[in-house]
Order: sequence, then C-alpha cells, then structure tokens
Amino acid sequence: MYAMAAAVDREAGRLTDLDSAIGDADHGSNLQRGFAAVSAVLEKETPDTPGGVLTLAGRQLISTVGGASGPLYGTLLRRTGKELGDAGAVSRQELASALGTGVGAVAQLGGAQAGDKTMLDALLPAVDALGSSFHAAREAAGAGALATVPLQARKGRASYLGERSIGHQDPGATSAALLIGALAEVAA
Repeated sequence: MYAMAAAVDREAGRLTDLDSAIGDADHGSNLQRGFAAVSAVLEKETPDTPGGVLTLAGRQLISTVGGASGPLYGTLLRRTGKELGDAGAVSRQELASALGTGVGAVAQLGGAQAGDKTMLDALLPAVDALGSSFHAAREAAGAGALATVPLQARKGRASYLGERSIGHQDPGATSAALLIGALAEVAA
C-alpha cells in the first residue's frame, strides 16, 4: 500500500490530466488523498496478515475517496483481503485467485466488462498473467491500460462522451496498472 501511495503521488498529475480529457479531472487528486489516508491508517494500525491489510485499506478508501474510485478500489481491496482470509503468508497463486475474486466484485459493482474502457481493462489481464509472474502481471496491466486508447467508453463518466472518448487513455485503467506495478515492485 505504501508503494501504491508513492506511485499515485508520482503520477497524480498525469492521472488528473487523463481524467480531464474524458472525466471530471479529479482521479489523481482523489486517489492521492485516498492512498495518503491508507498510509496514515496503516502507520497507526498494521494488521498482521496480508488479507487484513487489504481489508483495512479498502475500508479506508471507501470512506475517504469520492466519486467512483473509492467504492471501486475499496471493493477490490476488501474483497481480495476477505478472500485471503487470516493466512499469515500468501503464495502468488493464492493472491492471483483472491485478486480475481476482487476484480469480479468490481465488475459486478460497476456493471462493466473487458472492453468497456474501465479499470477492468488493466485488471483482468493482470490477474490472468499473475499466475505466471509479478512481472508478467505488471506488463499485462500496462498493456491493458494502453489498449483503452482506441476504445469507446461504455461505462462511467467517459461513456457520456460517446465517440469523443475514443483516442484517450482511461484514467482508471492507468491507475489500476499503477496498483499492479506497485505490487510487482514490492514482490521483486
């Protein structure tokens, strides 16, 4: 979570720029505020399991991040954490399975699927690739985010733009790629 907070700090301006083209120009600042709050709560209270950390982080994001990002990222982390349970250590395969559950919860909450120009376009290929390696997951998430450029948004605020959303990278997919990148960085 600390690596994700650092990545969001580094990329907040870029995320906001991406969001200003097809959204409401607050994705970077919202995530920056949310992950700063996650870091602060983890400094005070550090659960002793990976699942506990993710569940706490998810709750914090839901309570501090406005717009769709808080509920979506919060759901992702909470459901992944719940799936991991009380295990003190988690294998990459177990994490991939739990993350798949979290991504499924995000899809259900947002009513989105692959190709809708959302965070799922980065998360779904990352989960598939995580079975191979953390590096493969990072590469798949990055490629998924880039692949949103030619898509027309079918969900979220960008969908209101119709064809005008084509040609812009989705900020949610980009921030999801940052999350997977942070995971790969820490795992390395």
